[in-house]
Order: sequence, then C-alpha cells, then structure tokens
Amino acid sequence: MTNVVGEDFQDAVLTDQEWEGRTFEHCDFTDADLTGLSTRSCVFTECVFTGADLNASRHVATAFRSCKFERTVLGKSTLDGCSLLGSSFVDCRLRSLRLRETDLTLVGMGRADLRGLDLRGTRFREANLTDCDLRRCDLREADLTGARLLGARLAEADLREARIDADALVQANLKGARVDTMLALAFAAAHGLRVD
Repeated sequence: MTNVVGEDFQDAVLTDQEWEGRTFEHCDFTDADLTGLSTRSCVFTECVFTGADLNASRHVATAFRSCKFERTVLGKSTLDGCSLLGSSFVDCRLRSLRLRETDLTLVGMGRADLRGLDLRGTRFREANLTDCDLRRCDLREADLTGARLLGARLAEADLREARIDADALVQANLKGARVDTMLALAFAAAHGLRVD
C-alpha cells in the first residue's frame, strides 16, 4: 500500500494509470490529466481536483473524502461501490457519469446537471442538491433523507421506493415525477392534504 501526503500533482499527466490500495491525503491534482485512470480500494482525503480531467476513469470501492471537484471533467466515468462523503462539486461535467452503489452522503452538488442519469440506490443523505437538475433521473430506491432539494428539478424522475423528507417534497419541483403510493401519500401530507 502506498501512502502519499501533501504531494503536488498539479498539471501532471497520469493517463491510463492503474492504482490499487493507495492512500492520498491533502494532495493537489489541479489541472492534472487523469484520463482513463483506474482505481481500486484507494482513499483520497481532502484532495483537490480543480480543473482535473478524469474523463473515462473507473473507480471501484474507492473513497473520496471531503475532496474538492471544481470544473472537473468526469464524463464517461464510473464510480462503483465508492464513497464521496463530504466532497463538493462545482461547475463539473457530470452528465454521462455512471454511479453504482455509491454513497454521496453530505456531498455538495448544488446546481449540478445530472439530467437523465441512472442513480438507482444512490445514497444522498444530507446532500446539498439545491437547484440541481435531476430531470428524467432514475432515483428508484435512492436515499434522499435530509437532502436539501430547494429549487431542485425532478420533473419526470422515477422516485419509486425512494426515501425523501417532507421538506424536500415541498421544496423540489416534482411535476410529472413517477412515485409509488407511499411517496404520493407523503407528498399529499407535506402539502397539508388530509388523506382518509
């Protein structure tokens, strides 16, 4: 296992690398070319990925803890069984991102464009999804407990069996969203309706 602390990888070209079991703490990957990077069981803690290119990268059982992604390219990237606990995403390209069994607890993704993504089973507990575009997303069985969804657009999203708080049901735009009976009842109650 390799442990790297405080290393400067700014502008580094690390394309098509394969990393397994490595740990990075307080490392700076600003403007690094990480295209095609493959990680397995790696841990990144408080690392900076501003302007980094992670296009077509694949991450399995990797943790990005409190990392900063700003103007980062994650197109065609896959996160499988990963954790992004407390990380923030600002002005990133996420439209073709693939997530499987990924934990986005406490993630900041305000104003992110996630339209049409398959987010089934994704954990968004306490995440900031303010003004996020989630139209046509598959959010079946997603956990949005405590998530901030003020101004979030969920039109035509599939929310069956998703867990969402009453506040979020009032704050988000759910026009045309697909819901199950339990969520429909919760929506009605959140809007002050009495269901007999």
